[in-house]
Amino acid sequence: MATVPRARLILIGYTLVLGVVAGSASAELVRDARLKMGARFEVTAVHADAALARDAIENAYREIVRVESLISSWRESSETADINRAAGVHPVTVSRELYALIRRSLKVTDLTRGAFDITFASVGRLWNFKNPVPVLPDPDRLAAAMRAVGTTHVVLNEADSSVYLARPEARIGFGAIGKGYAANRAVAVLKNSGITSGVVNAGGDLLAFGRREDGKPRVLGVADPRRPDRTFAHLRLADLAIVTSGDYEQFFLLDGRRCAHILDPRTGYPVDHSRSVTIICQDAELADALATAVFVLGPADGLALINQLRGVEGFLVDAAGQLRMSRNLTTLFAKEEVLP
Repeated sequence: MATVPRARLILIGYTLVLGVVAGSASAELVRDARLKMGARFEVTAVHADAALARDAIENAYREIVRVESLISSWRESSETADINRAAGVHPVTVSRELYALIRRSLKVTDLTRGAFDITFASVGRLWNFKNPVPVLPDPDRLAAAMRAVGTTHVVLNEADSSVYLARPEARIGFGAIGKGYAANRAVAVLKNSGITSGVVNAGGDLLAFGRREDGKPRVLGVADPRRPDRTFAHLRLADLAIVTSGDYEQFFLLDGRRCAHILDPRTGYPVDHSRSVTIICQDAELADALATAVFVLGPADGLALINQLRGVEGFLVDAAGQLRMSRNLTTLFAKEEVLP
């Protein structure tokens, strides 16, 4: 799957919301930002013992590094790279952890009718959205790469946890689900380290747990897709993940058309149904994958999918700039006034 840009998520009143706790006599706030997985991560922990919070954050970052070493397709030593190198040659026995992640990814592909697909890695690398001069991939090369896309090319063997890519040119990648998985794992480590309130921001994939000292949830502002310095929605965030896919961080204009860095695995080309899609649920991994899938599916089909999923809400801004929401999203809206 091609790397998917994430809208800049702004935690409105972040210092204010967490600072209420941090400024009390019973709790300290510790925050640490680092570059991981090609993105800016920030881990925040609230605890009465600041030293314990710092140790917990260090443990969380060690876990993020471990996850990256497992799923990175760019690291030659990773299990994912082993699978890709052996494409069309032989199965590769992997850890149960990676095997389970691949299996869950394939289930999301089925759920989204191919709008999310980890086998799209063979096609995504043909596009370069950082080139100052827009260049479309050669149609013949794109068509050839598309023949290697599809879950039918991934053969799983539960007995020995092996993975086999049936076509030599097939590749898998976790660019549209990996940061969400890393956020899940980091939060699990924080909790196991004794932290009961915190936030993991994995390059825009945000997962919060616990509440403010007064029992109220944190409030999150989501950036306007055309005015990233401003917000257009404020959400209560308690033990939830929120992930946004947008068309404005990496794109180029070609003949007046905005070609965003979000590609349709079914066609190999950019989609322009929406300006941004935001998914909210308890699982950052699932939210990460669904944000991509709903963007690809478009407003009507994407919202129809969200409305069928229990515990998943979302909203999007369509190509015309209209805000469209899932059926029960308003239950998460912040009613109190939020100061920027």
